[in-house]
Parts: sequence; C-alpha cells; structure tokens
Amino acid sequence: MNSKYLLDSAPRSEQYGARVLDCFIDAVSWQTTLQTLQRWSQRRESRYVCICNVHSVVTGRRDPAFGHALENADMCTADGMPVTWMLRHIGFPGQQRINGPDLMWRYLAQAEQRGEPVFFYGNTEDTLATLSARLLQAFPRLQIAGTYSPPFRPLTAAEDTAIAARINASGARVVFVSLGCPKQELWMASMRGRIEAVMIGVGAAFDYHAGTLKRAPLWMQQRGLEWFYRLCTEPRRLWKRYLVTNSLFIAGALRQLLLHKFKR
Repeated sequence: MNSKYLLDSAPRSEQYGARVLDCFIDAVSWQTTLQTLQRWSQRRESRYVCICNVHSVVTGRRDPAFGHALENADMCTADGMPVTWMLRHIGFPGQQRINGPDLMWRYLAQAEQRGEPVFFYGNTEDTLATLSARLLQAFPRLQIAGTYSPPFRPLTAAEDTAIAARINASGARVVFVSLGCPKQELWMASMRGRIEAVMIGVGAAFDYHAGTLKRAPLWMQQRGLEWFYRLCTEPRRLWKRYLVTNSLFIAGALRQLLLHKFKR
C-alpha cells in the first residue's frame, strides 16, 4: 500500500489522490478510511474530514472560503458517483465511493465494539433524539457522549468556545457534524485545534438514520442517480442547486478528462 495512505504528516497535495476540478480528493478505500479515523481518534487528534460530492467540488471552485476549508481538510473522500467515476478515470480505477451515511454507520459499528464515545452536532433537537434512540437500538453498547443542536444563525465567539469545551469535556473521540454544505465544512475548519476529536461532516446522514428523510434506493445510488431522487423529494429547495452545480460539474469534468487524455 502506498505510504501516502497514512494521511498523517504529508501535505495533502503530496498525498495519494488527485484533483477533481480544483478539489483534491484522497484516493482511499473503506478499510483505509476507517483505520485512519480510528488512529486519529485514539490519539485525540483535532482533525476534520470532508465528504465531497458534485456540489462540494463545484462550490469549492466558486467560493474561496469554502475552497480553503476543503484544501486544508485532513481528508476529503469521494462521495457521489460522479466524483468517484472521475477518480477512476484519472488514475485510480479501484476507487470506492466513501459517502457520509455509510461512513457514519460503519464507523459507529466499530466504535461500539471499541467502547469509543461519539458526539452528534447539528440538525434539530427532535431529529437528534430520534437518531439517538434508533442508533441505540442498532448498537446497544454505543457510547453517545452527547448531542447538540445549534441555533440557525452564526454562533458568537463565546458560543463556539462553550461548545468546544462541552465536546471536549464529554470525552468524545469523534464528532459527526450535520449542518449541510458548506456550513458544516466551514464550522469544522474553524474548530480544528479547539475540539480534541475527529470531526466528520456527514450532511443528511442524521436524517437518513433517524428516518426523517428517505434515502434513494441502492440501485439509484450505484448509478449516480441519488441526486435525482433527492431532487424529486425536495424540488423547491434543490432544483436550482442541481441545475447549476451539475451543469458546471459536467463542463469542468469533460474539460479535465480531455486534458488528462492529451497528457498521457
């Protein structure tokens, strides 16, 4: 295995992966991802992980602050089949899709076995309560160190300091963050060095696992159609986002693939 898989000290530009549009995506397997997160959590390292889909890589190109958060993340995984397919076409044919809901579920299964405390940050109090109850049904020995639903406004410096202290005092080794893109990535970037745990932005995973939002069927996920399913379920909120970001991604991806072909 390439030593750059270790993701511990090398600058991300020197790690094992490639840029999709302008966003560096780490070419990691499920096994490597889970092992790396476990190693960081055992050391109580302050790290953050971004799960990158089409919307992420396009927004990172258009929004400098968000692009900076992605560039400085400790790991960016390929979420969404289009991003995964791009990595496969530019040099990583075995790349797997590492998405938020599945990463959260797989990690929690291992955390239960290790007795590793976890924290859930984001979403609403009702969703967090339902999520906790459902997770404890699936993982009876899971140690939920705490949950927190932040207000739907920018937090003050004092509030950020208080939540960091609360998470640190809880003993949590991993913090799952569900604020939506790009808010969760910007929050995690601002809290690195302050929260003594690994932060993982998992998007809609809280809603999926709580049962408040239905996930696309597996066959749609595997064929890169999860975005279409979400568009059909939330058309008013998502139509503009998908129309713009999907169009920009397709144009950028075709340009990148042509350049890659001519360079070979």
